[in-house]
Amino acid sequence: MYAIQTFSLTKYYGSSKGIEDLRLTVEQGDFFGFIGPNGAGKSTTIRTLLGLISPTSGTARIFGKDIVTQKQEILSDIGYMPSESAFYQNQRVKDILTFSAALRKKDCTAQTALLCERFSLDPNRKIRELSLGNRKKVSIVCALQHMPSLYILDEPTNGLDPLMQQEFYAVLEERNRQGATIFLSSHVLSEVQKRCTHAAVIREGSLLISDRMDALGHASAKQVTVRGVDALPASDQIRNVQKTGDTLRFLYSGSPKDLLQTLSALPLTDLSIAEPNLEEIFMHYYAKENP
Repeated sequence: MYAIQTFSLTKYYGSSKGIEDLRLTVEQGDFFGFIGPNGAGKSTTIRTLLGLISPTSGTARIFGKDIVTQKQEILSDIGYMPSESAFYQNQRVKDILTFSAALRKKDCTAQTALLCERFSLDPNRKIRELSLGNRKKVSIVCALQHMPSLYILDEPTNGLDPLMQQEFYAVLEERNRQGATIFLSSHVLSEVQKRCTHAAVIREGSLLISDRMDALGHASAKQVTVRGVDALPASDQIRNVQKTGDTLRFLYSGSPKDLLQTLSALPLTDLSIAEPNLEEIFMHYYAKENP
């Protein structure tokens, strides 16, 4: 079964496009990365999936259930973490966590205590007394404490220190091994590359590609580094050129034969060709034009 399926999902805000003709599938039990910078359409996609905003056209299903007509059934089994959370400033952490559990009609007492301990979160403190990182922890526990089958996380690590980020992902990996599906929206590409099995790239509301992490690099471009030249010939296959001294680093998406033929005419002193990392893959798919 698919955890998430979208069918030409489209959302416009008046004449402004949020997402358009989005066709995305996420397998149940996957750890899936949703990649794009701010404004690409990640949050619009998530809010539409959750029924927080209505689609302009198209539809989507979560665990086979329609996001519009079966929204209440869907939400009870989702752990959602928005990129920014707002809580009542004078409420204590424990009251917010209790309220969140009550919304889902579940007794989360044991998990709540365990998660507060793992994230060093004091449930007796008031929200107004908490730092940004600790308020983020409240949002994390709200999303995790009811042990849902699907986690939808929108830029979840903003504000967390490195140790808490590590603990957060340790919990997610545990839940994923237990069968939960993780849908991670992020512009921190290292997070996605290290932990996700599949990923999709979105730009200006349109899906560019969705594939296995190990296939994204092999199917896209090669990372090329040349030394001894100041410039490269103009080519539609060369993108994201970076110059440091006499070294040029770029992505090449054409055939190896054409690349070698192009470089053979240059006074190179060194050459290396490697698989790109996720950041370079992202730039390959995301760049509109040659620099």
